[in-house]
Amino acid sequence: MDLILLAVPFFFVLIAVELIADRVRGQRNFTVADSINSLSTGVLSTSTGLLTKGVGLLTYALAWEHLALLRLPEQAWWVWLLAFVLYDLCYYWLHRLGHERNVLWAAHSVHHQSEEYNLTTALRQTSSGFIFSWIFYLPLALIGVPPVVFITVASLNLLYQFWVHTRHIPKLGWLEWVLITPSNHRVHHAQNPAYLDRNYGGVFILWDRLFGTFKEEDPAEPVVFGVTTPLASWNPLWANLQFYAQLWDDARRTRRLRDKLRIWFMPTGWRPADVAGRYPQAKQNLALFRKFEIALGRAQQVYVAAQFVAYVALGSYLMDVAEQVPSAALVLGWSVTAFGLFVLGAALENRPWAVRLELARLLSNAPALYLAGASGLVLVTPLAWFLLGAYSLVSLWALAFCRRFALRAQGAEAPAQPEQATQQQQAAEHP
Repeated sequence: MDLILLAVPFFFVLIAVELIADRVRGQRNFTVADSINSLSTGVLSTSTGLLTKGVGLLTYALAWEHLALLRLPEQAWWVWLLAFVLYDLCYYWLHRLGHERNVLWAAHSVHHQSEEYNLTTALRQTSSGFIFSWIFYLPLALIGVPPVVFITVASLNLLYQFWVHTRHIPKLGWLEWVLITPSNHRVHHAQNPAYLDRNYGGVFILWDRLFGTFKEEDPAEPVVFGVTTPLASWNPLWANLQFYAQLWDDARRTRRLRDKLRIWFMPTGWRPADVAGRYPQAKQNLALFRKFEIALGRAQQVYVAAQFVAYVALGSYLMDVAEQVPSAALVLGWSVTAFGLFVLGAALENRPWAVRLELARLLSNAPALYLAGASGLVLVTPLAWFLLGAYSLVSLWALAFCRRFALRAQGAEAPAQPEQATQQQQAAEHP
């Protein structure tokens, strides 16, 4: 039973509830572009996970089978409780080092890039975390936690973390001493120097209190959300590549071979001395902080949001059929998803080439459906072709409407021509 798949509808219901709470309280914790960007990284992460989950599950199963020192009974309740607690301890160290080592931060930083803080932020997940994360859970295999127990407690740990990504829940009294609460986790998502790199637990705050990484939310120090090196993009693919690209550039530029290798595993923020001298990075002044934003018409926002729904459905479908279809079909599903989300990100950024790319996306739907049928991903019927045709035609009409509406709005806002401006000024001076 896939607990995450079952929880997806509840995620969106709770996001809707939080939107209502925003409206009732007169707050603005959501923007369309930021929310779609967060959800897009989540969809991309889920789709990538279908191709890479074997890395973590297979290594865990092999370690449990051949290296386990014990064989804990799967039926015993205390094994489940022990596994739940110890999993969170392993998660604490994965999470902590994810902030303290360059290559791990490159993967984890995706989750922190949003400059808003709401329940969509919880679904903002990395697509490359699988590369190293499996290492941190091997101790559970060595003490004999059965794979089915491990998978279940991992899902429960992840599900717990969803609800703490909100600004609507205040401090919760004595629970603040035991659990990761919304208040504790708000601190974790801050870029304020006073809060930076604190509160790493997934479920329990006890590890942070024990290992000296706890910080309480202070009403006198309002949280500024985001990362100290802003993403400044709505593109989910770039969100996953940004910090890797930064490390690659520094590794390429440094003259010392030793630095080219060790930069990946050095503490977060470390840069080779020769590179830091030639290519300094300015520190962000929080007093001047402004959230990343690109002006986009309401019609364009609605269009992108409507198109994004199709990729949420596709991602959910891939999760549902992942066990029954060949790997080639999942690769196709991932490719269609990644390309589509990239195009929508370009639209949210109002790139000059975004319309042409959107046309290419719509035209690629037909060959994608054909390949999906050939690979066994979907059953292609006349009804499927009809629905695809209707979707594409409606999308083309909506795209044309948005384009025309945007051009009309630009024309209305265009500054007066020099002659017109002179006439207007003379009329104002000589009524």
